[in-house]
Amino acid sequence: MNAIYSAAIHASGVSARLGNSPILHDINLSLQQGVWTSIVGPNGAGKSTLLKVLAGLLPHTGHVTLLGQALASVPGRLRAQQLSWLGQNEATADDLTVWDVVMLGRLPHQPWLGAPSAQDRAAVELALRSTQAWDWCARSLGQLSGGERQRVLLARALAVQAQVLLMDEPLANLDPPHQADWLAVVRQLTGQGTTVVSVLHEISMALQADQLVIMAAGRITHQGACNDAATHRALEAVFDKRITIHALAQQWVALPN
Repeated sequence: MNAIYSAAIHASGVSARLGNSPILHDINLSLQQGVWTSIVGPNGAGKSTLLKVLAGLLPHTGHVTLLGQALASVPGRLRAQQLSWLGQNEATADDLTVWDVVMLGRLPHQPWLGAPSAQDRAAVELALRSTQAWDWCARSLGQLSGGERQRVLLARALAVQAQVLLMDEPLANLDPPHQADWLAVVRQLTGQGTTVVSVLHEISMALQADQLVIMAAGRITHQGACNDAATHRALEAVFDKRITIHALAQQWVALPN
């Protein structure tokens, strides 16, 4: 799609429950195209639930749009092409090879029972090289460490080449060098116009995004630029002043008090 929309994802009056428990309360949110937004907040704030609602993975009340179209009305195949998802602790068959796992990301682009095209194979190779996982492409997923496995699942999400990429705790099990690699990939994606939304516990990494969405008790308490003093104050407040935001080496970091 070549059309440019004011927001990649827009949520209006969104509420959601898990079982009998209300989790999200009247969420209003607009996420701009080509921007990296990180969602942060204390445990139990509803961050992962919100991300799943935005991905169309959880029932909700209210209205969500994807690239200007009501999310519920987007056909499943088209949605899978436009929006890529990386969740927490995703189950994948350990006997599949790394190549085959990442090729799963190309299924939305393939005809039913069709063989992978040259474009599919090129997208998979590019994704594997972007996550430094190319050397293991013939190994089975069960042979990999937790960090290696996470890089393969990231490659699967990248292989979709979607306009919107949602990631829930993508840095889990990644050591600092590979967290830096992830950051480089995200910046490359947004430079190409991809919209990236991440739920992160690593506050200092989240502060390197373009926009921060701060949550508490199932509500959004603040949305703003990561370099904005008001965002820093809201972030410190949501963690009960137990962290302070400082400038260090030309970037913002969160340090414990």
